[in-house]
Amino acid sequence: MLRNIFGNRPNGVPGLVFLVCLSVAIAPSLMAQTAGMGALTGRIVDASGKAVANATVTATSIDDGQVRSATSGTDGFYKFEGLPPGSYRLKFEAAGLKTSEIPSTTVDGTEMTVPDAKLEAGESVSSKPATAQQDNSPNAPSSSKTEPTLADLGLSPEQTQGNAREQALLDKRTHMLKIHQRMGLITTIPLVATVLLGPGAGGKSEGTAARDLHVALGGLTGDLYGITAYYAIRAPRVPGTKKRGPIKFHEAMAWIHGPGMILTPILGIIAFDQKNNGEKVHGIASAHGPVAIVTAGAFGAALLSVSVKF
Repeated sequence: MLRNIFGNRPNGVPGLVFLVCLSVAIAPSLMAQTAGMGALTGRIVDASGKAVANATVTATSIDDGQVRSATSGTDGFYKFEGLPPGSYRLKFEAAGLKTSEIPSTTVDGTEMTVPDAKLEAGESVSSKPATAQQDNSPNAPSSSKTEPTLADLGLSPEQTQGNAREQALLDKRTHMLKIHQRMGLITTIPLVATVLLGPGAGGKSEGTAARDLHVALGGLTGDLYGITAYYAIRAPRVPGTKKRGPIKFHEAMAWIHGPGMILTPILGIIAFDQKNNGEKVHGIASAHGPVAIVTAGAFGAALLSVSVKF
């Protein structure tokens, strides 16, 4: 063919010049085919620093799931060529040695990445090299014999990992509501005692022991109730959470016993002054007893709604 192009000449220089020119022209296109590709190489040694031969190295692309494998030589070196740029997970396996992994190493396509590995002595590991250029999509089942991971099922890390901020809010809310519930149980003791002593706090005398005790227990009840309400009101809300039936009922009762806990002592002070002045309880102060009973009943119902399942 060259003779047809250059003629039947004894001198082969023109043909040689043509071949050189052709090679120079083709070389850039061949280099362009591998441009942008990267390489991984490294050396595998044992705990004593001795080279590990015939070790299996598996490189898995974190970006698209592509899997490649290589085997180390007698000098312990392994090499991957023509790797697309990206992040890779490397797994090192050898008979009689523990498996080792490098969670992530980066191939940038401009220079060779050199991750070395040291394998510790351990149980024998038998593994077969993964098929080169295995096309695993992110949603494809794992080819190993182990159970499928959440990533194999198509769940992203954002979907499988909890939200740290929301978890912290939930933990704080749970802690504060537990204190709220315990304080509510403690508040019940002076509340019940105050209601029971109510009828005995009457009389027209300036002061009686029962009336003074009733006032003291009422004040203690109000203080404890304020602490109880504080932990419920200040407990942080967690976005997206829904309230259940007992919680809804609990909050409905709070709208009754909350105002009642404020109104009851106010009416009690008015009634107390009227009694100490030798007067009969009259006017708005006469509602002190009924309001106290309704408040105590709503408080008890709210307490039972979250303490007893029904």
